[in-house]
Amino acid sequence: MNKNWISKFAGVYVAMYSAYDEQGNVDSDRVRRLARHYVGTGVKGLYVGGSSGEGMLQTEAERRQVLEAVMAEVKGELTVIVHVGANATRESEALCRHAEEVGADAVSAVPSIYYRLSERAVETHWQRMIDSTNLPFIIYNIPQTTGFSLTPALLGRMARQERVIGVKMSGESTFELQQFKATGGENFLVFNGPDEQYLAGRIMGADGGIGGTYGVMPELFVKLDRLFMQGELAEAQALQFKINGIIKRLLGYPSLYGACKHMLGLRGVETGSPRMPLLPIEPEHAESLAALNRDILDLIAAGK
Repeated sequence: MNKNWISKFAGVYVAMYSAYDEQGNVDSDRVRRLARHYVGTGVKGLYVGGSSGEGMLQTEAERRQVLEAVMAEVKGELTVIVHVGANATRESEALCRHAEEVGADAVSAVPSIYYRLSERAVETHWQRMIDSTNLPFIIYNIPQTTGFSLTPALLGRMARQERVIGVKMSGESTFELQQFKATGGENFLVFNGPDEQYLAGRIMGADGGIGGTYGVMPELFVKLDRLFMQGELAEAQALQFKINGIIKRLLGYPSLYGACKHMLGLRGVETGSPRMPLLPIEPEHAESLAALNRDILDLIAAGK
């Protein structure tokens, strides 16, 4: 295993949102402005085309368009991990090759969804992606949405390959996270997925995190990570609790992503509404979201 993977990839990654125009089409200019928004916040990089980015609701051409805009804007400034998971293996392979062509740093994928696939089928699906490029590959484990739970046995087999460098652990068990780290070994990356337990994930061995709510408060997660690294756990715990209060309020809206995108719009970063069937924000939500946005910005300002 390449011993440089930890230093190259460990850290805080924003799971980047989609960016559409008023007609709901991918808007490359808005994608670029959104990517630029995160430069200078302290994050390590961007995770493009995942759940928060609505990759599964976009065509292959749209996913390429998004990534091309991101790379045109922040290549060399932020580390870019591209989610290439798709239902059809051949589409994922094509997205892998495209990611390599435009200079992405790594690719990542969930299992194919809808069909209840065997472990062998999922392993073959991922292996075809791994073999399609020379890019590092990061497994994305999110059983609550895919219906597939990564086993230590499968992880162990895959982690023996040099280009399989880590796993994004979005399952809710920090015990499983710790076991994945133990299975992969010291130099195998584990990213915490659930934003509300970032600190717990780091304590249990995660090397960083990838999350959707980071997109409206990246500075808070960067500070949380710094407090953990400095051993200031009581202060880190207090900050995690404040972050969780924000997340709880966000989850009270019909669409988490719609709420986050709306708040970015209040800050001058327009990204459009989420794509149906994800729900948009209704007019009656505007006042409470403006208040939440102010609370987040005040918390960020207080931490500087």
